[in-house]
Amino acid sequence: MKNFIFELKNQIQKGQGISFKDAEILINLDLTTQSEDIFYLSECANEIRKHFCGDKFNLCTIMNAKSGKCPENCRYCAQSAHFTTPSPVYPLTGKAEALNLAQAVKEEGANRFSLVTSGRGLLTTKETLEVAALYEHLKANCDIHLCASHGLLNEESAKALKEAGVKTYHHNLETSRNFYHEICTTHTYQDRVDTVILAQEAGMEVCSGGIFGLGESRKDRLDMAFELKSLNIKSIPLNFLTPIEGTPMENYQTVEPLELIKTIAVYRFINPDASIRYAGGRLQLGDLEIQGIRGGINSALTGNFLTTTGSTISSDKEMLLKEGFVLDK
Repeated sequence: MKNFIFELKNQIQKGQGISFKDAEILINLDLTTQSEDIFYLSECANEIRKHFCGDKFNLCTIMNAKSGKCPENCRYCAQSAHFTTPSPVYPLTGKAEALNLAQAVKEEGANRFSLVTSGRGLLTTKETLEVAALYEHLKANCDIHLCASHGLLNEESAKALKEAGVKTYHHNLETSRNFYHEICTTHTYQDRVDTVILAQEAGMEVCSGGIFGLGESRKDRLDMAFELKSLNIKSIPLNFLTPIEGTPMENYQTVEPLELIKTIAVYRFINPDASIRYAGGRLQLGDLEIQGIRGGINSALTGNFLTTTGSTISSDKEMLLKEGFVLDK
């Protein structure tokens, strides 16, 4: 198996890519009998990362700028109005509050900042103008890479965000096309893909990934990886489900850490030149969190997340510098 992995790594470094069939062999490595192969796979993923991306690492932060009462029924989400959860509910943040946080995280060392709002999306002129005004204020007063995460877009809202200073739009696919109906029925997978394309057409980069642990199969994880590749996504956040009380997934078992390390490596094999980003739930990896950094990860969401707590910016910086990465400015 090590020879097979080695040959695939060389093939990828020569620009030939990996087939779905070969990726299936990798993602089906057994955690018990082939753990040594999984760690070798992770090492090779790191070499692919170095070859295509070098040692740069970027840290992004988010602000939960509008929380709760979302009309969508995503079964993992604490902010859905369909479920009763401990998640707070509050309206759109003000300019001063957003700016204060953006300036604070920039000073701490983060180089990207995103506002995140609950809801179906920016689908009315009123909503679009309110949110765009926040980004215009941030752009004028804080020199930081602005990202945005506001659900579904239309052509008007995508253009408005771009003009307001947003450089990257975040909108996850969440899982595979075939499995999506199992986690949400109030909008479709194609709705998500259409928003990704609208953001790209408006001139924004797109950050799009998903969540592992929703009940999906290994093949579903591969399907999403290849879909992201086909959409030319260069920033891929990987979340690991944190079951939240009150959601239909509150009693789901988290995915085995070594399974996640293997999947991260396979994502690097499929998307060799992308920023593969630690996102929500990475603390579940425990002692293996550093193995993800050594096995394909080259960016991270840091600080407090939407409804859960992440690592601190300072602790992440310390870990990354120790591992030889150069932090993006």
